[in-house]
Amino acid sequence: MRLRDKVAIVTGASSEIGLEISKRFAEEGAKVVLIGRNREKLEKARSLIKNHEANTVAISCDITNESQVIQTVDQINQHYGKIDILVNNAGAINDPIHFHEMNESDWMSLVNVNLFGTFKMTKSVLVKMLENKNGSIINIGSISSERAIPKVHLTVYCTTKSAINMFTKGIAIEYARKNIRCNCINPGIINAGMIKPYLDYPEARKVLEERQPLNRIGEPIDVANAAVYLASDEASWITGIIMNVDGGKSSSEG
Repeated sequence: MRLRDKVAIVTGASSEIGLEISKRFAEEGAKVVLIGRNREKLEKARSLIKNHEANTVAISCDITNESQVIQTVDQINQHYGKIDILVNNAGAINDPIHFHEMNESDWMSLVNVNLFGTFKMTKSVLVKMLENKNGSIINIGSISSERAIPKVHLTVYCTTKSAINMFTKGIAIEYARKNIRCNCINPGIINAGMIKPYLDYPEARKVLEERQPLNRIGEPIDVANAAVYLASDEASWITGIIMNVDGGKSSSEG
């Protein structure tokens, strides 16, 4: 088991990707704390994890609320005595609309979750990791951080995810001498979230699949497997990387 005896926090854990990461971490021997706003959804997700009673716990926390974040992280650290892994998976995305049609509250709802929420969780967990002189932080971004998609208007969302790329590199270098690693996974088109309804239509799925170099849509398990590797000691000399888990899409011209 690659994560035996490690304590991991996964935010946005009731989402498809968050749940799959939590499952894989538990399978690899970690104690997993599932975090999200909705306690009912968290408990439902937790029930889908094998041996969930022994290996997991669900805690409701709004990552945009700093006092809640500090209280939650303190609670976890006191209970387990350490925090080894943080996965900043929680994120928000808007319906694709033109930038000029968005108002400030639309912008800030994305910034508050995708940036400030990640900042607040990372800051609070870093304090505990510094005490333990060890840690692995994994940010879940998007290949939209690197390229805009024609006719899909997500400028502010793309901007927040691009900022996470640089945040990853900055944290990685700032805390490298403290034995704390930070990496980012940028998924491509995954069978989850907003894209999932489109995949129920065979023609739409076929079009999306044909645009992927590996000729298939990614699954949450593809992201989760990458997260297990980066969280494990196998990746102990890897920090500051942006790992595109996208079936080769970011390397293609289309």
